Amino acid sequence: MNANKKLQSEVLKLLQKHVSKKQAEELLEKPPEEIGADLALPCFAFAKKYRKNPAEIAKDIASKLNPSGLIREVRPVGPYVNFYADSEKIASMVLKDVLKERNAYGKSKTGKGKRLMVEYVQTNPYKAFHIGHVRNIALGESLCRVLESTGNKIIRANYQGDIGPHVAKALWGLINIYNSKPPKDVDKGLWIGEVYRESNEKASLNQKVAEEIDEINKKLYDGDKKLLPLWKKGKKWSLDYFDKIYKDFGANFDRLYMESEVEKPGRKIVKELHKKGIAEISEGAMIVDLKKYNLPVFLVLRRDGIALYSTKDLALAEMQEKEYHPDKIIHVVGSEQKLHFQQLIKTIGIYNKKLADKEYHLSYELVILPSGKMKSREGKVILYGDLKRKMYALALKATKEKNPSLPVAQHKKIAEQVALGAIKYNMIMQSPEKVIVFDWNQALDFQGNSAPYVQYTHARACSILKKAKVKTIKDFDPSLLVDKKEIKLIKTISEFPQVVENAAKDYRPHYIASYVHNLASIFNEFYQTLPVLKADKNTAAARLALVKATQITLKNALQLLGIEAPEKM
Repeated sequence: MNANKKLQSEVLKLLQKHVSKKQAEELLEKPPEEIGADLALPCFAFAKKYRKNPAEIAKDIASKLNPSGLIREVRPVGPYVNFYADSEKIASMVLKDVLKERNAYGKSKTGKGKRLMVEYVQTNPYKAFHIGHVRNIALGESLCRVLESTGNKIIRANYQGDIGPHVAKALWGLINIYNSKPPKDVDKGLWIGEVYRESNEKASLNQKVAEEIDEINKKLYDGDKKLLPLWKKGKKWSLDYFDKIYKDFGANFDRLYMESEVEKPGRKIVKELHKKGIAEISEGAMIVDLKKYNLPVFLVLRRDGIALYSTKDLALAEMQEKEYHPDKIIHVVGSEQKLHFQQLIKTIGIYNKKLADKEYHLSYELVILPSGKMKSREGKVILYGDLKRKMYALALKATKEKNPSLPVAQHKKIAEQVALGAIKYNMIMQSPEKVIVFDWNQALDFQGNSAPYVQYTHARACSILKKAKVKTIKDFDPSLLVDKKEIKLIKTISEFPQVVENAAKDYRPHYIASYVHNLASIFNEFYQTLPVLKADKNTAAARLALVKATQITLKNALQLLGIEAPEKM
């Protein structure tokens, strides 16, 4: 049991004769930093029962409590009973836990026995991988890591549209503009996205082209054998291109689902829904009327029999359940699909409530440029390759300025770590509900709320430890860590396991990003005002233990965000 949980457990035990455990668990809270207490029990809820004002109740309860163990003092403050931890005991427990657990610090078994599928990225073959997709993969991969760290078994899944109008457009361009052959010396996966953009532009200006594309789309759904070889080739170019990007994010998928796999099963499900009276024919198309659930009509099959996203998603849900039997299926998909998922899950619930209860849409907002929304159809996007190159160039320049004596190869390695870290952190740091306005300078700000700031702090901690020339830290006296900045740093380190649990419970990796930036800031306050190596021998040993505990926690937190922690910068 970590220090924070042990403290809470002791407070609950202390309160058990005066407040029910359930009520105490619900009411106990962490007060604002300026209060100075570690936990507080608000007494407003007891006023009606005891017919006293909350301040009197707080005094009565506090007077009956005798602090022990990790609890140093109990004090009534207005309508609250405040609990103050024994800093020395907390320091000893936290530092020993971190130094013992090392890479495992922050992990737990709260999710042990659960199988969760996280479906993320969803990049479509024949399209470019742009900055909007980057938010999805960064968020999805970080979520997987957070959930794994709490003991859940994670199935990483990716659902990709390898059929549909966008594929027909790209194939039309391949055939009619490029004679089915890519130019020499091009990244075929990147190039095919450009072909799609060109074809889309031509179709918007020429009705004949649009009709030809529609014909190709029908042939694809009918399994036209002449188109099949070119379709397979183009898809492979895209998937190979995507694999390189997945590697940058550490995303190793257990299952790649394709729309072509679920198109026919989806149509079969729709027919069954029609037989059962769940779906009905309206103007030649197949619909599910969800008006009684306060949702619009759900179109599940086109009048010409061509499958829609809804058709395929119905089959995908059944396929994922049949193959893996997960306890939860988390779809990391943009907020523009919110209504679609509400309709989809409600429709599934009509005929399979158990499966519907497993489905969860983790919605996230757009990534926009200062100039406004990006549209892949018009090519007005930052492509991932361009984003990475620019971030790398800026990171390399900054790395050379900060540490010019490093070898060229090391400069390049650090620049890669910093560039990718900056991209990932910028995509995760915001709550999924918030729109991200992507700012190059903010993402690479070594002094701001950014990955480079946290990475640089980690490198600084590593540098202190290296200069100390101490391989293992065993003998130190935690009672020497009495400065407010030291106590604050220890308490912040102690919060990490709970932050991870909360991030896993709420599916919110940005909790980790907020935490690690705060930890880095508090460590820098400590480092700038209190000497470590120049302190007396015993104080130096204690502070080195604190530096090592911080370094471990920073590294573990960054790892959950998919970000590397350089030892030099």
